[in-house]
Amino acid sequence: MEKQPRDYSTISPSAKALLLMKGLTDIPFAREAAQLMLAPEPYVPDYDKKEPWYWGRVVHFENRYHSIDQLLQGIPHQNILELSSGFSFRGLAAVQQQPIHYIDTDLPDLIVTKQRFLHDLLQHLPPAKGQLDTLPLNALDEQQFMAVISRFADGPLAIVNEGLLMYLDQQEKSLLCSLIRKTLEARGGYWITADVYIKRNYESDQASGTEDQLTSFFAQHRINDNMFDNFDAAAAFFHEEGFEIDKEARTDYSRLTTFNHLMKNTDPAMLEKMRQRGKTQATWRLRLR
Repeated sequence: MEKQPRDYSTISPSAKALLLMKGLTDIPFAREAAQLMLAPEPYVPDYDKKEPWYWGRVVHFENRYHSIDQLLQGIPHQNILELSSGFSFRGLAAVQQQPIHYIDTDLPDLIVTKQRFLHDLLQHLPPAKGQLDTLPLNALDEQQFMAVISRFADGPLAIVNEGLLMYLDQQEKSLLCSLIRKTLEARGGYWITADVYIKRNYESDQASGTEDQLTSFFAQHRINDNMFDNFDAAAAFFHEEGFEIDKEARTDYSRLTTFNHLMKNTDPAMLEKMRQRGKTQATWRLRLR
């Protein structure tokens, strides 16, 4: 039976929920964008939440964002393509600081909203040092993918993503890998992915009363099923697809503005439970092997 095409537009609500959560952090433009999303109602960050699981999740997403910036350091990255960027404004922050070309992409419906946000955000910023393009892209469509790549000048390319691979099954992951591999073979560069996630028991979250909009969304899209069995399996998958790990991001808790809120609202028993769960995500910088 022929496989039916996926409706990728259903992914977008998760990006909206994440933005409201990221407004609690110092992630560039997250709070301003959260305000634009809720307008004309005010966006009031709620730092009085007491649930440890909530602050653990905020810390996770704050760290995931900064892990990509960490791995962009030390490599040539005049040309950056971000896939499935959601309501992250990494590109806007980057071109304010550096004379680079940054192409920010996601599905068409989300990009239309993001372009409206960008219009408002740019009213309060000085002229950029670099060039930012914000474009619609289905990252699994080879024709669209290569058309976006052709917008860059010659030279190495850094491809980054956070929050994409867990929406893709094995066949779709392989297709994305083939497009990225073909691109890096032609141009040189790196792929930085924060989507090295290990399967975990989300049913325990539901049983412990920590189910929320994001947890329900993850269950609906069978996110856990698309994660890797373990980190060795993830490394083997990328190796089979023609990549090797160049570097792994390291967590600097002193860099995370919401970590103190986690510690303040978490008792020793819960902290120990979190530690026992172990690492469930990694951000890797990949290169061709």
